[in-house]
Amino acid sequence: MKNTNKKILVSLIAGAMLLASATAVSAAAVWGSRSSQTAQSSPFQQGNMGGMTSYAAKTNALSYADLTGGIVSSEDLFSKRDLKQTADLSEAQTITVTNNATIEITEEGVYVLTGTAANCTVKIEADKEAKIQLVLDGVTITNDDFPAIYVISADKVFVTTTESSENTLTVTGTFKADGSTNTDAVIWSKEDLVLNGKGTLTVVSAKGNGITSKDDLKVTGGTLSITSALDALEANDSIVIYDGNITISSQKDGLHAENEDDDSVGYIWIGGGTLNITAKSDGIQGTSFVQIDSGTVTVSASEGIEGTYVQIGGGTLNVTGTDDGINASNKSSAYETAIEIAGGSLTVAVGQGDTDALDANGNIYVSGGTINVTSTVSSFDYDGTATYTGGTIIINGTQVDSIPEETMGMGGMQMGGFGGMGSFGGRH
Repeated sequence: MKNTNKKILVSLIAGAMLLASATAVSAAAVWGSRSSQTAQSSPFQQGNMGGMTSYAAKTNALSYADLTGGIVSSEDLFSKRDLKQTADLSEAQTITVTNNATIEITEEGVYVLTGTAANCTVKIEADKEAKIQLVLDGVTITNDDFPAIYVISADKVFVTTTESSENTLTVTGTFKADGSTNTDAVIWSKEDLVLNGKGTLTVVSAKGNGITSKDDLKVTGGTLSITSALDALEANDSIVIYDGNITISSQKDGLHAENEDDDSVGYIWIGGGTLNITAKSDGIQGTSFVQIDSGTVTVSASEGIEGTYVQIGGGTLNVTGTDDGINASNKSSAYETAIEIAGGSLTVAVGQGDTDALDANGNIYVSGGTINVTSTVSSFDYDGTATYTGGTIIINGTQVDSIPEETMGMGGMQMGGFGGMGSFGGRH
């Protein structure tokens, strides 16, 4: 991972290990001042039993006190070129795709792709410092078993659609390996990948993932439509979305970020755009954290949004889950297991059975925004504490003035006698 995100996270983790009482991350770049939250301590600093399950082996994890105000901001995540929706074509080369061809790109530059082809791959194998920009200008590629765009090496690759252009990339069969590399996506990149532009890109993957980056995956503009048998957007280190109109239909996860070698990354940030996600498994899953600051996000999935720390500071979210709506699950040793709602409009509906609208295998913090829950079984479920300091909560059409006491993750035993464990550090 070559951007500043990982450096920031590593620095924060080191700070949390060295200081017994860490100060909050500055919120100015993300949500503005939220002094009422930053004055609160984490459950460890309070000395209570909040998050007793998730904290057992995570004493150095970043907690609510560290993360309030926004974990990352757009300034951390994007360069000026990432956000620019048009390419400089003054020295661009134009390439017409052809049947049964491997188009090799080895030098830094801007390359305009046009035409229609079958079993054609644009293969990028350039210097580790090279920035490559592929400009899709009405291109259609349909392959049997290999990526349409295949990035082996570069510093960063941009895939940019020209204004009003329509572009389609499809792989119809099972992906074949390239030596020891298991390719599994229509666009497969070992390096940082940026999707932007002013046109439309349609990606169809009949047997695999839609778009995969083994580093960071960024979407900053354009219209993107993905239909996939596996994950639609997949990345090792991060998926970050600044803007764009994204429609996903996935037989697995809609957005999936996971790094098997480093659980401090594998995160998702959404700061704008319109996302419509239909997924058979998880709509949005980030191993370490999921942060949503803005945008319009509609999710219909088994589990709508899942991460170790799920932080919602803004935006309009409509989540429908046949299992849980939002789930904080202990998947990362670097973060507290918690759900934090600080702003935005969140509507969550879950099906019948063993389902929860908001389910935390740790703590829940609500300090702002509107939460509108439809659930016949459980609206809030948490293993630690639930802290309510602001915002509006509506459950099945009725506004409430506290987070309900629900089953506490102990074999379904009701913990009402403990007031949501208020005697151990407080529910407010």
